[in-house]
Amino acid sequence: MSPLPRLKRRAEFLRIAGSGRKSVTPGLILQVAPRPASTIAAEKRVPELRVGFTASRKVGIAVERNRARRRLRAAVEQVMTLHAAPDHDYVLVARAATARRPFAALKGDLETALRQTGAYRDGPNTGETQG
Repeated sequence: MSPLPRLKRRAEFLRIAGSGRKSVTPGLILQVAPRPASTIAAEKRVPELRVGFTASRKVGIAVERNRARRRLRAAVEQVMTLHAAPDHDYVLVARAATARRPFAALKGDLETALRQTGAYRDGPNTGETQG
């Protein structure tokens, strides 16, 4: 399985943060925005999701921030590949508890956040979101 496409430009992060759809859980903050139609048409590819990760200095020193981002990436690979709605952009923001939260609880936080933002889907082959 190839890794999910990543968000890398600051403008993309700001657009998603400004979308107003976000969910705060103990282990992470999830921000969601539909992909702009112009990028979907320009890429001419199958529907996919893009993910960005961020961890501020509030999370801790560099080692802790990197660990938090690694854990978020692992949770995304296990949860979002199956349950995230396509044609959306997602930003996961690490919190102070991200690095030490049990991994099963972190995955549960991600599923909860997907449901709260309306970007949850039941399986890998359904393109419909749950409200």
